[in-house]
This record gives sequence, structure tokens and C-alpha cells, in this order.
Amino acid sequence: MQTTADDVRAIERLHVRAWPALETAEVHGWLWRYSGGGSQRANSVSTVQFSGDDPAAALDDVEARYRSRGAIARFHTYDLTSPSGLTGLLAARGYADGETTVTMMKPARSRELPADVEFAERAGADWREIYLGAITESRRAVNARIIDSIPPPRAWFSCRRGGRVIATGLGVVDGEFAVVECMATRAEARRQGAASSVLAGIEAWAAARGVRTLALQAVAANAPALALYRGSGFAPVATNRFWSRIKEVASDSRP
Repeated sequence: MQTTADDVRAIERLHVRAWPALETAEVHGWLWRYSGGGSQRANSVSTVQFSGDDPAAALDDVEARYRSRGAIARFHTYDLTSPSGLTGLLAARGYADGETTVTMMKPARSRELPADVEFAERAGADWREIYLGAITESRRAVNARIIDSIPPPRAWFSCRRGGRVIATGLGVVDGEFAVVECMATRAEARRQGAASSVLAGIEAWAAARGVRTLALQAVAANAPALALYRGSGFAPVATNRFWSRIKEVASDSRP
């Protein structure tokens, strides 16, 4: 599909909106995020835009904020990070290049909601059981709080077979764009098409709301997930990286 830089920026902004950190602050246009727990996205600086004229000073501010929380200083960069020289500055300060994710998009086309997929305006107990059970313990408590703060329009999707939920997903809309979050499948139900059904359900719901582009982010090293998404029509359009400076905490962990 034809994708513009503005499309990629819009999707990156929507991913930020779709997974709101518990505490935020604007730092020269960057969005500083802190939530505690193990979520990287909710504990990193979003670099979609920069309005300052001194990135080094802004970086000092960011590091001071994380240091005051006793937290690792972490940035989330992507192909259109602002300012463009930020990754070099991070590397020079000793930040390590960490987990890489891939932003993928596809045209959202009208389709029927799969018979085995249902959606709701709230995350029910069955949905929470599958999603929270699929993530690391360090992320569960914080992610459970984030789930309750996701702004509308959004919907929680479940694939139900044999009377029980076996896969989940979340769709969040902003204008002509929608993003997919919280994809998870019971271990014993994998490779049975449940995740594909959830993706189809999110696409049907989003297209009915005027969405023209559906997007998601996947860990670059997760080959099975990338294969699933490619099989559902998604194609990569951008690379994202988390940069962490662990020594920032070790050198000064004062409150």
C-alpha cells in the first residue's frame, strides 16, 4: 500500500494514545512517560515531535525525571524520530540499543465479523484472563490499569470457541486510522486460526467506523507473529527501537 511519512507519524501518535502511560509530561515536545512495572512503551519517551532547540538539555531533563523515580532512562525512537540526530546523541551518552519492533500497516476493508469473534466496550474477565496471562508478571499490574484508561473509540475483541475465550485483541480508532493492541492466544489453542479471526474482527469493526488504514507493532524477533500479520495482509513500514541507559539509575538512585 502507498504510505506517506504523515501516515507513519499519525500511526505512531495513535500507538501512544492507545497505550496511555499512568504519568506523562511534555519535555520540549517529547512525551515523557512513566508507569512503573515492566512495560517499555509506558516507561519511555515518545519522540514523535521535538519543539526545542537543545536536545542535550531536553535529555538532561528526561534523565532527571527518571532518576527521581529510581527508574531506567528509556527512549522509544522510530524512523521519523525528532530531532533526526537523537539516536547518535543517545549512543554517545551510553544508551544501549534494545528491543526492536516493526510497525506494520494494511488497508482496512469492509468485511463481515467472523462468527467466532465478539467485541465489547469493556475488557471482561475472560478477556483479561487471556491477555494478562500471556504477559510477564512484571507487566500485569500496570497493564491492567492501563487497559482501564484507554480512550474511546476502542473495543475489546475475543475469539470464543467451545464456549470459552481462546484469543484476544484490542482495536483503537482515531479518524481514518486504527491500531491493533493486546493480541494474545491460549497456549493450547495456538496455530488454530484464532488470532487471524480476531484480526479480521478488528478490521470489520474499524472499517465500519470509516477507518482506511489498520496498523500494529510487533517485536522484530518474533517470527511467528510477523508471519501471522503478513498472512493477514500487513506489511512493514517503519522500524522502532527502545534505547535504555541503565547506568543512570545505578549512578544516582536518590528519590
